[in-house]
Amino acid sequence: MMTAQQLPHLAVIDRTELSPEHSDVIRATLPLVGSKIDEITPLFYSKMFAKHPELIADTFNRGNQKLGAQQRALAASIATFASMLVNPDAPDPRDLLERIGHKHASLGITEDQYQIVHDNLFEAIVEVLGEDTVTPEVAEAWDAVYWIMARVLIDFEKDLYSTAGVEAGDVFRRVVVDKREDLSDTIVRFTVKAVDGSALPAGRAGQYTSVGVALPDGARQLRQYSLVASEEGKLSFVVKRVLAEADAPAGEVSNWLGDYAQVGTELDATVPFGDLVVDIDGTAPVVLLSAGIGTTPMMGILAALHAHASSREVVVVHCESSEEADVFAPERRALVDDLKGARLESIYSDAAKRLSIDTLDLPRDAQVFVCGGTGFLEDARAQLRAAGFSDDAVNFELFAPNDWLLDG
Repeated sequence: MMTAQQLPHLAVIDRTELSPEHSDVIRATLPLVGSKIDEITPLFYSKMFAKHPELIADTFNRGNQKLGAQQRALAASIATFASMLVNPDAPDPRDLLERIGHKHASLGITEDQYQIVHDNLFEAIVEVLGEDTVTPEVAEAWDAVYWIMARVLIDFEKDLYSTAGVEAGDVFRRVVVDKREDLSDTIVRFTVKAVDGSALPAGRAGQYTSVGVALPDGARQLRQYSLVASEEGKLSFVVKRVLAEADAPAGEVSNWLGDYAQVGTELDATVPFGDLVVDIDGTAPVVLLSAGIGTTPMMGILAALHAHASSREVVVVHCESSEEADVFAPERRALVDDLKGARLESIYSDAAKRLSIDTLDLPRDAQVFVCGGTGFLEDARAQLRAAGFSDDAVNFELFAPNDWLLDG
């Protein structure tokens, strides 16, 4: 298993790559673009999907598109990057871009698709703001921002593909379900193996695979699922059914897998990606904080530490609505009990804010890994900062488009 140090990382972003003239234009127009972003992004996607219907059928999450979450995430990332380029006091967006790069790699995104995004995005900007506003000078400045960001991501994604030992975009493998374990009415663990009998790459503890299924309407939809402990040469991931709620549609892929995927069912799965990884050979303390299904990457990390017979201090904290809902409790407890430097805190409560960092006596020199829903991550990050943990010490994964995290 490769360590976290062997993952590619983005180089320091050169703010001077944007000319002073373009910087002035971006500063002047950023407020206007930001105020119109909710008009620009839906128009951009409608244009792009009209010209490239295969993208919404086979690449983009149709559920997130209906809710607008994915659209806001893209818009926020570009605006955040533009702000960073023209404001020397703005936070460096490398962590943001690394998460985006891993997600792109897990979808098999290639360099040519950046041109598709560019062309349709700028058509939408001109249509919303008008040609009188989007003068050649304004268009040129925003074009420069886009391609600086795109080149950073393209180069990083090439490094990710190279490290994974695949050609750019060639990340999908045909797999077959080897084992299905129904952990509850809504949570299933699948173990898959390659149809051709080859060994699937193990990846790093905490990473995920994109799983693709062919739906009744012919679309191949993709979703990312965190890897948990698995047999050598196979991948094991956990799926929680996404149920319809208010205006949010039911999850197409999670429910299809729950209803139809049995031993012998063939699927698509990618080689693993994701930046929520732990250095298995390290010696610094590790804190794993999770809520609900956010426990899955933590189970992968915990299992890897156990397999490595780690002697470092490990604190595992999991929040769940009830003990009955905590389907991984016995497995988690067994792994912790078998690690001499580990301890477990299980918090069962229906309260909105179940986590209290101050009461946990966390080692202050720890690397902290956090995964859960939006509210949990917002609360955990705020409490960790208040407790003195630096942002560099906190690593997180959000099981949703992470637009709210982009402003740091």
